[in-house]
Amino acid sequence: QVQLVESGGGLVQPGGSLRLSCAAPGFTFSRYAMSWYRQAPGKERELVARISTDYGSTNYADSVKGRFTISRDNAKNTVYLEMNSLKPEDTAVYYCVCALRGYWGQGTQVTVSS
Repeated sequence: QVQLVESGGGLVQPGGSLRLSCAAPGFTFSRYAMSWYRQAPGKERELVARISTDYGSTNYADSVKGRFTISRDNAKNTVYLEMNSLKPEDTAVYYCVCALRGYWGQGTQVTVSS
C-alpha cells in the first residue's frame, strides 16, 4: 500500500510563508503528475496546484496564482508546495495527491491567523 506523507503545515500569521512537502515512496513517482488539494471547514475540496511529469508544467487555482509554487524532485520522490503571502482564507487541510493512481496523503493542517 502506497503512503503519501505530507509535512510542513502549521500556524502562520497573514502575509507569512510555509513550505509543504510530500514524500511519495513505493511507486514510480516520476511517471505521474502530482497535485495539492485543500479542504476548508464547510467547503468542498479544491485543486490548488498540479505539476506534470515531463517538463514540470504547472497549473494553479486562480486564488493562489502568484503566491504558491508547486515543484518536484523526482530523485527524492517528493513534491513541494511553497506558499507565500498567506491569507486567512488559505486556512485548510492540504492533501498531496497522485490522481491517476488514486493515492491521497493523510493531510496537513495549515492555519493562517493573527
